Amino acid sequence: MVPEHARPINILLIEDDEDDVELIKRSLKRDRIVNTFTHVSDGIMAMEYLRKQGEFTDAIRPDLILLDLNMPRMDGREVLRQCREDESMDTIPIVIFTSSDDEQDILASYKYKANSYVTKPIDLVQFRDVLTGLSKYWFCIVTLPPTDDNR
Repeated sequence: MVPEHARPINILLIEDDEDDVELIKRSLKRDRIVNTFTHVSDGIMAMEYLRKQGEFTDAIRPDLILLDLNMPRMDGREVLRQCREDESMDTIPIVIFTSSDDEQDILASYKYKANSYVTKPIDLVQFRDVLTGLSKYWFCIVTLPPTDDNR
């Protein structure tokens, strides 16, 4: 159920696994989350998108980032670090959504101010349940920071 105060939510998914991308898209659509959804497949593209560079000059500032850690070219750890060190994007909520359950990854993610750390379940039903829980929490319960494209 979408609350009365809901507004369109701009989601940036930074994920290199196309199967996970499709599952996430389908889950958000099934849960009728009001949003725009953008996907990039690695950290370099993510930073270009967030900085409105190259092909992303008209990019919409995301309200929420779903970030995988293990990606080619630039991994999610570096994306998180750069986002938190850049004043123009340091208030964007970032949910680490990854297959890694390594304690060092968890600690490093929270050190760089990840808002949540979620390990992707291998089981398809559990994967969808986790996404439904994330959707309910981030889009129906939490008040997200105001969108300000000028930041």
